[in-house]
Amino acid sequence: MVVFAFTGCEDFLDSENLVQKNTSNYPKNAKEIEELLTGIYSVLPSVHAQQSTFFVSELMSDDRLGGGAAVDRSWAALDNLKKINDNMLNLLWQKMYYGIYRANLLLEVIDDITDFGSENQKNTIKAEAHFLRAYFYFELARSFGAVPLSIDTKDENLPRAAVEEVYGQIAADFKYAIETLPNETFQQSVDRSGHATKWAAQGMMARVYLFYTGYYKKESLPLTGGSEITSQQVINWLDDCIKNSGHGLLPSFASLWPYGNKATAPDYKYAADNGIEWIGEEGANYETVFAIKYSAMADFGTSIYYSNQPVLYFSIREQPNGYLDIFPFGQGWGGGPVATNMINDWKTLEPNDPRREASVLDVENPAEGLTNYVWGASMQIQETGLWQKKYTAINAYDTDANGNTMAVNYSVKLYGRTSSYQIDNTQDQFVIRFADILLMMAELKKDHTYIDQVRSRIGLPSVGSYTEDALRNERRWELAFEGVRYYDLMRWGIAGEALNKQNGVQVKNNGVDAVMNYGDLNARYQSTGGFLPIPQTQIDLSGGVLTQTPGWGSDAIY
Repeated sequence: MVVFAFTGCEDFLDSENLVQKNTSNYPKNAKEIEELLTGIYSVLPSVHAQQSTFFVSELMSDDRLGGGAAVDRSWAALDNLKKINDNMLNLLWQKMYYGIYRANLLLEVIDDITDFGSENQKNTIKAEAHFLRAYFYFELARSFGAVPLSIDTKDENLPRAAVEEVYGQIAADFKYAIETLPNETFQQSVDRSGHATKWAAQGMMARVYLFYTGYYKKESLPLTGGSEITSQQVINWLDDCIKNSGHGLLPSFASLWPYGNKATAPDYKYAADNGIEWIGEEGANYETVFAIKYSAMADFGTSIYYSNQPVLYFSIREQPNGYLDIFPFGQGWGGGPVATNMINDWKTLEPNDPRREASVLDVENPAEGLTNYVWGASMQIQETGLWQKKYTAINAYDTDANGNTMAVNYSVKLYGRTSSYQIDNTQDQFVIRFADILLMMAELKKDHTYIDQVRSRIGLPSVGSYTEDALRNERRWELAFEGVRYYDLMRWGIAGEALNKQNGVQVKNNGVDAVMNYGDLNARYQSTGGFLPIPQTQIDLSGGVLTQTPGWGSDAIY
């Protein structure tokens, strides 16, 4: 009998004491199976922000610097492909395996439950559990390479599995989800918001296929049982998604981001000048194929992760004159300043791209309407004056008890949230947008017309013909700061050389001019394969059965 406590993941099991739940008494009916599924989903946002794959991969990419203050050593370490201690990513590792364990448990017991309202309800839950297990394993595999593989709840001390086994299981789970989840077009249903769909599974399968075949230089994706997933199969699935899902591109790229919300946009010069209206997160955004959901219900207890913590960490550090001077941008920890080499590339290669201003705040751009941005505030380091606008705190005007104007997070105005900058960011995080579906199809088919669809939305001309450079540039600009760039560099085999281009970037450290000097990032990348160190705690718990990622032990190159 396994006793399990859902630590740190919301009180989704009603009022019963969680530590009393065990496999002899839970789950015992369809309602509790639904609760267990919710418990699996709750892992998605629960990883500490600075150990989430979104935050980590963004700092490791060539488009962002570490940022923060000098005390934020782990961010600088990630930016430099180094570590500050042997367990700096332990929570990332633990949380992914929490999710996997919960998915395994649900799949082991669901066939014993007999009171489902329909067979479709049961099958959908099973398919979502398969989807989530595959998602967690893919996050682990992209982060650490080969990892231990467990598809049951047995207490076993497992070594790293072969890469082919891990990806074979990921592919099998996503395939199950594709073939089992309902064949329903996109619906604006709030109660199903955030749930995996057939279309999300198709998109994730394409992402897995491209990463595995690209990084490991293979022609196909292995499938548990000895068969394989071919390029044509993935193309067929994406074609189904494009034609039948009901997903599509929104008319306006800028409408994807919260700075266009109705409480902010009329007072934000860039949004007002361009007529930007945020599509919101209540079901109207048909471009969202899969997203991690957040809410206005966060507190400083066990539910802090109801709020979008990566947004907090990516937002501008405290300004001495408050946030009216940089309205509508709100307070955070200053992680991930945009690298000037990225913007220079963008201006050179796509000088008329409106996505640049829609995605990046240049504090010296008059079109933004900032009145007094202070450099070096709160000891900010690696500051370029460039901040991404997709995932950052956004404020709206309000008045205090004395009638004075102040700035509060838009969630205060729209959702009744109590103002508290550390927990009032409610923005959902895109995992896959329809634009990514089109660009993956372009890459698989070597067909520029899918790239042109993405460009047409923002008024840019056709690329003329398919080239690797055209595809790679389009992904860089369209999906900037959305957690995909570093993995794209890995699978394209160009990460090391791209990262080295950050050497020489001009920055300010605590207001003082400086130049970024990383040394030979390419050498460090090649020694590690781009993967992260497994936490030493996990290696110790295994008694040495689990081995360290190459390049992170005594063989490390610094």
